Amino acid sequence: MENINISYYKKDAFEYILGSFQGKLCLISSINGKNTKKVKDKLQIKLNAKFIQREDEILKETKKQLDSYFKGERKDFDIPLLLTGTEFQKKAWEILLKIPYGKTATYKEQARLMGNEKAVRAVANANGTNPIAIIVPCHRIIGSDGSLTGYAGGMELKKRLLELESENE
Repeated sequence: MENINISYYKKDAFEYILGSFQGKLCLISSINGKNTKKVKDKLQIKLNAKFIQREDEILKETKKQLDSYFKGERKDFDIPLLLTGTEFQKKAWEILLKIPYGKTATYKEQARLMGNEKAVRAVANANGTNPIAIIVPCHRIIGSDGSLTGYAGGMELKKRLLELESENE
């Protein structure tokens, strides 16, 4: 069995668990996120690996890039990613990666970009299990009426991330 290296990252009142596997980032999740345990469990099963607390180069670089992001200095990340999920989930997350910094889209727009405008609920579920928060920016998805809706890391964090991006756009 292989290892998923994990480390922790804290910014303001928010704390994240970071994970890397075979030289790629596979996890950024809010410690208190409602889906964090489920995401971690699925990651271990999918990768047939166990968590071990060990800092590696990918995790160090991720922390460095997150620091720059939170200072408003970085708008794009260049960390190699390992997206683990179903084909549908991966497709949903790939769409998220195309939403520019400081911009938002709706679940319906995301579903349309995936080729099925009626898959709004499935898209929302896929976003809720996104294992790489912030870098795969599910926080940029909002309700059709412009309201902030669902975020596994909590609404306070979603609001903070969107404010940060709009201030530094």
